[in-house]
Amino acid sequence: MEEAYLHGFIPEEQQRLLDQGNYLAPKIYSRIDFSGCTNLLEIGSGVGAQTRELLRLWPELRITCVDYSEAQLAQAKKNLAFAEDRVSFYCQDARDLKLEEQFDSLFICWALEHMPEPVRVLESAKKYLTKGAKIWATEVFNSSFYLYPDLPNQRKYYEAYNQLQISLGGDPDVGAQLGNLFKKAGFGSIEIHHGGFHLDQSKPDELQKMLHFWTILLKSGAPGLLEAGLITAKEIEEMESDLISVLKDENAVFFYQFVQAFATN
Repeated sequence: MEEAYLHGFIPEEQQRLLDQGNYLAPKIYSRIDFSGCTNLLEIGSGVGAQTRELLRLWPELRITCVDYSEAQLAQAKKNLAFAEDRVSFYCQDARDLKLEEQFDSLFICWALEHMPEPVRVLESAKKYLTKGAKIWATEVFNSSFYLYPDLPNQRKYYEAYNQLQISLGGDPDVGAQLGNLFKKAGFGSIEIHHGGFHLDQSKPDELQKMLHFWTILLKSGAPGLLEAGLITAKEIEEMESDLISVLKDENAVFFYQFVQAFATN
């Protein structure tokens, strides 16, 4: 049985993850560097959206994908069929990995936010990393979100969205803790970096694309929010209307930061 997951496992959500991977890749991979690495462990690989980018950027990499969802891994195998023997898949709880080889690199992206015990995940992965292995994690920092105008319907929905993630054992601000998590797990040479978006009407096309992406992201949590009774169908529509209306404001601003952490084993 699949564990609870903020975004769900329906085909539309699996496609959203691929679309998100394409949209955010220039931001995520602007500083990540796995050159010199050949055997990478990816925790929380999902449908392979990030795996696909990693394979493209570093052709020498062989990647082991770990995810707790059979449904996500089944889709990942289809999405990554082109990679043939460069990818292997394991359905495991990342808190208690049972692998058969060592890795010279570790990659985690948009995954620790969904995991109740992120330090335990990192400690479990550490057992399978070679000395000097490169580690990169990219995670959300949802409290950094700023939108002008601040419209009540989208704010109420966003608060419920984050509340649902917390109730499922996740942390919508886990990015802010990455340095601490890496230190507790025993990693060294820790570096913290920030990335994200600061968009306004000086670049209306980019602002529109971001608001479209953001709306789809938030709506991916709608089924769970409805089931939990945190939001109504009408309030979902009102949230979407609010985000559309932002584009009409000459002083519109969208701001969001994610956090990236680098370390070595």
